[in-house]
Amino acid sequence: MSTMFGARVPFYKLQGCGNDFVAIDNRVLRLPKGLMAEWAQKICPRAFGVGADGLFFLELPAPGVAVDYVWHFYNADGSRAEMCGNASRCVGRLAHALGLGGERHVLGSDAGPIAIAVDPAAGLVKVQLTEPRDLRLNILLKVQDQDVTVHFVNTGVPHTVVLVDKAADVDVAGLGRALRFHEHFAPAGTNVNFVQVLDRGHTQVRTYERGVEAETYACGTGVSAVQVVLSALGLAGDELANTTTGGEVLTTSLEGGRVYLKGAAELTFTGELNVPALGLPLP
Repeated sequence: MSTMFGARVPFYKLQGCGNDFVAIDNRVLRLPKGLMAEWAQKICPRAFGVGADGLFFLELPAPGVAVDYVWHFYNADGSRAEMCGNASRCVGRLAHALGLGGERHVLGSDAGPIAIAVDPAAGLVKVQLTEPRDLRLNILLKVQDQDVTVHFVNTGVPHTVVLVDKAADVDVAGLGRALRFHEHFAPAGTNVNFVQVLDRGHTQVRTYERGVEAETYACGTGVSAVQVVLSALGLAGDELANTTTGGEVLTTSLEGGRVYLKGAAELTFTGELNVPALGLPLP
């Protein structure tokens, strides 16, 4: 790396519904996986780094693996995530621009292969998420000295769904954190989605994200969990328009038992990381 990049490493910044990510093409950088978590911890902070909800590295797949490319995805705290819906839409847009995949291609993730369809003219990306699993409805928990009914499903990562009368009034930071670390979900923890059902086709969703440890503008696997749970409860049809905290709409749908997520994904800027200034570890 020292001869090709010196002290600077190119990066891409992308956002999907306000969920923002830094991407690095690791085909050339070749950073080993053992250092990636620390890179995420130093690049993602908004005051001292680039600022992002997460960081992913793009690589070619191992020989014989039937995907177009793979990623290594890390949350802002350096924890590795199996999947991220909004990031998968962003990576699909970037991979198409870099020539790693066509308008229809497959991403290799820790949660399994993810089918992606890119509409570059409209700036929209639709992803087929992994099959939802571990659906559990009407779980009664004691949280902050109150009884709370929650629902759980794994849509690539674990998600808890809480139905509320008015999403705007929820203490997402407090109640979200309490549920995220609740002993019922130990040891992995859970993401937490607070959902106001507007009608059978529309919701308002606010999400506390594990790994970011805060409310984010949007969560793709989160609204996908909302789709699965509301459909199972009979409160929604097979398609939902989910208005997120950032004000943008993510569309989810159930097609043949699989969950699909569709929305905008944008490359907002490119730049170079100053390796010494960020204190990034090198091999």
